[in-house]
Amino acid sequence: MLRCSLLALCFFCVSFGFGQVIITGQVFSSFDNAPLQGAHVLVKGTGEGVATDQSGEFYLVLSPSETELEITYPGYTKLAYSLMPGDSVLILTLDILPGLVDTVLTFDPETYEEPVQVVRKERSNPLEIKPMMKAAKQDWNTEDYSPIEENNEKLAFETPLSTFSIDVDRAAYANVRRFTNQGQRPPKDAVRVEEMVNYFNYEYPAPKGEHPVEMYTELSDCPWNADRKLLHIGLQGENADLEKLPPSNLVFLLDVSGSMDSPEKLPLLKSAFELLVEQLRPEDRVAIVVYAGAAGLVLPSRSGADKEEILKAIENLRAGGSTAGGAGIQLAYQTAKDHFLKPGNNRVILATDGDFNVGVSSDAELVRMIEEKRQEGIFLTVLGFGTGNYKDNKMEMLADKGNGNYAYIDNLKEAKKIFVSEFLGTLYAIAKDVKIQVEFNPFQVKSYRLVGYENRVLQSEDFEDDQKDAGELGLGHSVTALYELELIDPASRKKPKDAALRYQQTTLSPEATKSGEIAHIAIRYKLPESETSKLIDHPVDLRYIPLGSSTDRFRFSAAVAGFGMLLRESEYNKGLDFEKLRRLAADAMGQGEDVEKEEFLMLVERQGELAGEE
Repeated sequence: MLRCSLLALCFFCVSFGFGQVIITGQVFSSFDNAPLQGAHVLVKGTGEGVATDQSGEFYLVLSPSETELEITYPGYTKLAYSLMPGDSVLILTLDILPGLVDTVLTFDPETYEEPVQVVRKERSNPLEIKPMMKAAKQDWNTEDYSPIEENNEKLAFETPLSTFSIDVDRAAYANVRRFTNQGQRPPKDAVRVEEMVNYFNYEYPAPKGEHPVEMYTELSDCPWNADRKLLHIGLQGENADLEKLPPSNLVFLLDVSGSMDSPEKLPLLKSAFELLVEQLRPEDRVAIVVYAGAAGLVLPSRSGADKEEILKAIENLRAGGSTAGGAGIQLAYQTAKDHFLKPGNNRVILATDGDFNVGVSSDAELVRMIEEKRQEGIFLTVLGFGTGNYKDNKMEMLADKGNGNYAYIDNLKEAKKIFVSEFLGTLYAIAKDVKIQVEFNPFQVKSYRLVGYENRVLQSEDFEDDQKDAGELGLGHSVTALYELELIDPASRKKPKDAALRYQQTTLSPEATKSGEIAHIAIRYKLPESETSKLIDHPVDLRYIPLGSSTDRFRFSAAVAGFGMLLRESEYNKGLDFEKLRRLAADAMGQGEDVEKEEFLMLVERQGELAGEE
């Protein structure tokens, strides 16, 4: 039996222009030919990379200068490899004892299904391919998602108001990416279209006036329904320098229960929070609370200058025991309250797979607790990790009630996006309880449909109710919403008939018939330390632009929304398949390099392959 194990990879390389190369592959152990979950595939010299999923699979986006990779896994020898130009399938081996053959595993490039074993003694010799047994897969899955019933079309004359809370969560997109990279179609209810759309940066104009948010609108053709137009609404939050922001009082609430004892859970969690710690200033404070069979304070509140002590506490975390999630949340909030900063950013950051099963764990109890602490000025950010027993529905609910954001971390790249690239937006709120209300002009619009936001829809009267909870907007964050519109043909336009009511009649105002507006958008928001809302008004004129002349942001957001609708098998998708989506998104890439958008093209292609499209 070999004492020195071998790591082997297979890469499929696809270039998407701009000099970027996307590399996907799989990592195995030569000991039992099983895929290695949680192996780190890093770009040498940068410390950046990804962790493999439960099938040992991974992908990387590299620039032409990044050609050196390092693959590590606890208990295994580090594997180094130099990428060679022109390789379509790269076989990497780790030198073992003299006289032994090199063996690697890969997928059959013809089917991408059955693993094969490749054996060679010298690089110049032809490869000999032998069939091989697949690694056994787990046959259990207790992941949980809240059911989503798509918004339907509404007649503008009968229901002119559409009201919803903003959503800047991005968890659904990262989760869809995880399923796609595992070669699976995600569950329909795991696909929240608004979170897919809001994952991307559309570079809206920055606010210039008295409000910390600016609005942008655009009207063009709807790519999935030739009989409809698409109204694109964008909100852009203001940005600020970190030096000008108040100090943070953070409590890391980390799940170290037995369910987290998996490479893509606690080890990835630790790596993610190490990135966050590096961003802290001396005036910031951090405490660490963990929970398993019981909850405990493993690090009392410390200055951000004490990075070595904070990082050591994170590194020493180990998984085991049941999940006292409710007790952990109670202790975390109490710790945050004990060190409350005013002015300041007071926030609990919960990281878990969501598997609460001991202590205060009912939804009602958790919601009441989090809502109470929200009123005290302590917000909640929720980060999800892992597979198999992932509780998406519970984590989304907790973040919504805690005036915070919710993200899913499937690899180190996503952790860097959340804790480095978008650090300020993740932790600092510029507005809370942000609500949007759109009033459609029935003289111009026959019907409308809000795309996504199903679990964010509000009653019309909630808009002016300052007691009604809504979404949080972070520094530099943007929000995008899309409406399908059925416009009224000017040639056949008639004033809508009054409703046949006994006690009242409905008539259109002069603004409806003469202004040329298709809608009026109103936004309400509160400053983080205020309980009184402010109002922004924005009329939308009938300024239609053909799809081919629309902006890149319009076409790309439409492509992402269409992707979500395809995955959900939406009844409203009447004209899009994965190939049409890919072309629409590729046409909206612009001139600059955008790794996230290139990654999106890859996800569309892979889902197209899974759907059997050529």
